[in-house]
Amino acid sequence: MPTATASLSFSIGIARDLPTLRQACAVRALAYGHHLGDQPGLARSLAEPDDTDLAPGTAVLVCRDKADGRVIGTARIQRNHPRPLPIEGCIELPPALADHARAEITRLAILPGADSLVRPMLVKACWMYAVAAQIRTLVIGARSASLVRIYKGLGFHDLLADAEGSRQVPLSHAGGLPHHILAFDVVSAERHWHASRHALYGLMVETWHPDLQLIADPVPALRPAVQARFRPAAASRLHRQLPAAGLRRRRAAPPATVHA
Repeated sequence: MPTATASLSFSIGIARDLPTLRQACAVRALAYGHHLGDQPGLARSLAEPDDTDLAPGTAVLVCRDKADGRVIGTARIQRNHPRPLPIEGCIELPPALADHARAEITRLAILPGADSLVRPMLVKACWMYAVAAQIRTLVIGARSASLVRIYKGLGFHDLLADAEGSRQVPLSHAGGLPHHILAFDVVSAERHWHASRHALYGLMVETWHPDLQLIADPVPALRPAVQARFRPAAASRLHRQLPAAGLRRRRAAPPATVHA
């Protein structure tokens, strides 16, 4: 259970309208743009929502700076239902992963100069989302050795590492660029963090961050119906009528008859 409460300089939620999704796409384009100088087509495509963003089973996390309201970070989580993960079109996942619910994190992007907690908080938000959605494993691709080290520090492990070291595979949904593939065990994460006295255990588990809001408010269209159903005046009339109706029913009931 959380033992502390911490406020962040930003909030994280799920994009629930097209303008917010477009703001997340703008962050992707800026964050990835300098890496994709030789692929201008891919860089431009990141600036607009794609089919995966709008598909069932996809959630786009949005990190918004409290000071100026700008979106400064984002990540996309796609579940393997109702359609396979994009990464499954590039590699064959081990049976231990392929036999249960899983999700892929893509389009993780952070603006230069953003709060250093944005990345770990996006990972925490992905973990919390996976727990709520009963996802067992998260997978992610990382292009550079430095990103691999960062994700390993957060609890991921290199899925393709062997005795000869790590290897990369090209990902078609990332412009065909080679990536290391890492996996994260959602179910055992808390146990492993605790057992290894991981430096992030306090941040990930023992601290409640109210700025992580992944559950939507009620659908606006439902509110009028709820309010109409429970109007105070109607409730008051119902309260006055019920006792009288009950008395009338009791008075109308015939006396009990006992047969010898």
